[in-house]
Amino acid sequence: MKVICPHCLGINNVPKLETYKKANCGKCKKSLLNAKAINITSDTIDKIIMTSDIPVVIDFWAPWCGPCQKMKPVFEEVAKDFALKATFGKVNSEAEQFLASRFKIRSIPTLIVFKNGKEIKRVSGAMDDEQLGAFVNNLL
Repeated sequence: MKVICPHCLGINNVPKLETYKKANCGKCKKSLLNAKAINITSDTIDKIIMTSDIPVVIDFWAPWCGPCQKMKPVFEEVAKDFALKATFGKVNSEAEQFLASRFKIRSIPTLIVFKNGKEIKRVSGAMDDEQLGAFVNNLL
């Protein structure tokens, strides 16, 4: 399966396994298991959602948004739990107004999940780690 490296955005072919002991990026050599949310921009979004064979969960947020700031550490923590099962990314909707418009973001935080380049689920509002984990698990 093709997965995006959260460190360098390199495309990696990784065998689909239940669990992984080790998986490193072929480009930057960093661990793909040390997952983190990718900062997504207009320049990178299409590569990420069109290339990845695993679901891509994108959080549209803004720095002035209280619920977004509350959810930020939750999103980062849950991203670690889904290494090589889902890719997590963040779009600053204030800095990337074109993307917020393109994806018709009306409120923040809004999560959009893409699979095979298509939007499959959308939800608005902050979630705690249990809610977010269940949300992503239901999409795998």
